[in-house]
Amino acid sequence: MSEYESIWSDLQGVPFSQGYLDVGGVRTRYLHAGDKGKPALVLLHGSGGHAEAYVRNLEAHAEHFSTWSIDMLGHGYTERPGHPLEIEHYVAHLIGFLDAIGVPGAAISGESLGGWVAARAAVDHPGRINRLVLNTAGGSQADPEVMKRIVTLSMAAVSDPTWETVQARIKWLMADKSKDYDDLVASRQRIYRQPGFVAAMRDIMALQDPEIRQRNLLGPKEYGSITAPTLVLWTSHDPTADVAEGRRIASMIPGARFEVLPDCGHWPQYEDAKTFDAVHLDFLLGG
Repeated sequence: MSEYESIWSDLQGVPFSQGYLDVGGVRTRYLHAGDKGKPALVLLHGSGGHAEAYVRNLEAHAEHFSTWSIDMLGHGYTERPGHPLEIEHYVAHLIGFLDAIGVPGAAISGESLGGWVAARAAVDHPGRINRLVLNTAGGSQADPEVMKRIVTLSMAAVSDPTWETVQARIKWLMADKSKDYDDLVASRQRIYRQPGFVAAMRDIMALQDPEIRQRNLLGPKEYGSITAPTLVLWTSHDPTADVAEGRRIASMIPGARFEVLPDCGHWPQYEDAKTFDAVHLDFLLGG
C-alpha cells in the first residue's frame, strides 16, 4: 500500500484558519495562514475545484504573506449565484474579496481557471494586482478535445459522485496516476454531493461552451497590457495544454518569466509542493 496522504496531515501543525466572508453579498469560504499585517497573497484554484488545492503551500507562503486560498464564486462552499459563470463574474468576486479583506492590492496566483481569472483581473484592475502567477492557466485557447474532456469528467463526477467518478476527475489533474488521492477524492465528493451542485457545475462549465469561451478568451492585446510582474508556470505533463502554449502565453506578457516544473500535471503546487514553493516564493519575493 502506498503511503496515505491527507489534507489534515498536510495542515497539521500549520497555524491556519477556515472561515467565511461576505463578499458583496456572496458568502465566501477561505483558508488563511500568515500574519494579516504582511502583504496579501490570494491563491485561486481551477474549474470545479476548491481551496484545498493549496493545502501543501500555506505553511511556506505564510512566512512571508497573509495567504488566502478561497473557494471561488460558485465553487466549493462559496455561494452559487445561479447563472452561467463567465470570467467577468469571477473577476468581480476576486476584487470584492480584496475589498472584504481590506487590502488595496495583492499578489494573485491562479491555477487553470484561477490563472485565467487572475490574468483578466490584471488587465482590468492593474492597480490591484501587485504580482501575478499563471500556473497551467486557461484562457489562451479553445481546444475542443480538452473542453469536451473537462465537461465529461466534471459532469460525470457531479451527476453521480461515486468514488470512481470523482477519483477519475482528480487523477486527470495529476501526472502520477499510480496514487489513489483518497482524501482529495473524499473532500471533493462531499462538495459535489451538496444539494444543487449539478446545476452549479453546469454554470461552472459555461466556459467550455465554444461560443461563451470565445468571448472570454485572452489574446495578444489583453496579455500585452498586463503591467504586473508575471510568472508563467507550466508543467511537463499538463493535460490541458503543452509547454509550447505556456511559453506562448509568457511571450505575450511584457517581461514575463517562464518556468517548467517536471513530472507534474495540472496541480504542480500539490504534486511537487517543495519545488513549486521554491520557484513561486523566489518570484513573489522579487527574484
